Amino acid sequence: MTDRNSLRETFLSETAYASWQCAPLAGDASNRRYERLTGSAGETVVLMDAPPDKGEDVRPFIRIAEYLRAQGLSAPEILAKDVEHGFLLLEDLGDDLYARVIEREPALERELYEAATDALVALHQAPMPELAPYGPRLMAEMAGLALSKYRDGIHGGRDPELQSRFENQFEDILRETVKGDPVLVQRDYHAENLLWLPDRDGVARVGLLDFQDARAGHPAYDLVSLLQDARRDVPAGIEMQMISRYITAAGADESGFRTAYTVLGVQRNLRILGVFARLSLDYGKPHYVDLIPRVWDHFIRGLDHSALAPVAGLLRDSLPAPTPENLDKLRP
Repeated sequence: MTDRNSLRETFLSETAYASWQCAPLAGDASNRRYERLTGSAGETVVLMDAPPDKGEDVRPFIRIAEYLRAQGLSAPEILAKDVEHGFLLLEDLGDDLYARVIEREPALERELYEAATDALVALHQAPMPELAPYGPRLMAEMAGLALSKYRDGIHGGRDPELQSRFENQFEDILRETVKGDPVLVQRDYHAENLLWLPDRDGVARVGLLDFQDARAGHPAYDLVSLLQDARRDVPAGIEMQMISRYITAAGADESGFRTAYTVLGVQRNLRILGVFARLSLDYGKPHYVDLIPRVWDHFIRGLDHSALAPVAGLLRDSLPAPTPENLDKLRP
């Protein structure tokens, strides 16, 4: 850690922020760390510390941030960078995460979700950057984490044949239902990664974070991330209204979009079941287990759609419900 601190000090010494006061900010599920630097007049910036030796790479963040800003969206401005060593100084978009704002001012909930939905419409109408696809095979494999990490973490054993059978069947469903021109999908577009910036105009009122893993995917994917949130309960009425709002504003085919939304919801929630189990079992982060029942509820609700009939029985039979006893098996 001493070497990392030395690199950090060297980076800051070459900027205008070397003498500013530092305080840690809450991190995320990655190896990145964040600090807020405060100047003598109260102005602030954010330091991202993303160690390359732990698999972090700031280049995708820089590229996507610059792209989003070029579309008039509120990603943080890059103020200084050391790509080799994984340090960025970022515009500070503040602390008003959607989740916190709604806790303080519940009456703003609909307005915030409308703004976030409209920001997706604007983004999806912009020219596409070159991105790796988030296609059917990869999505099926990611959904398979529900078997290899969540199921097997509870049962204590692997069943590679079951996982392979599921992934192949689910890939076919995704190919059939998730169609159309791809858009940039941020993949973690939810209330803990969105900031409310009411002093800005239009879609710029939505501050964007944690978009460095963006890929080319279906327009419904980030809407699912927003409305089937693993960390907070989004009212069913708001979910339905925002789906309709998106379809109308984007001119999407209603039937096809709603089917893709449901299938992608099951895909995403299966992936999250596996990821949260892995974060607990492999990385010693058991607090993610507490979020699993909400994710399970999203998954089970979507599984009733007729498009998912080929895998519904397999999943219902194979995946154990998140009872207290089962969840305890996922805690290290």
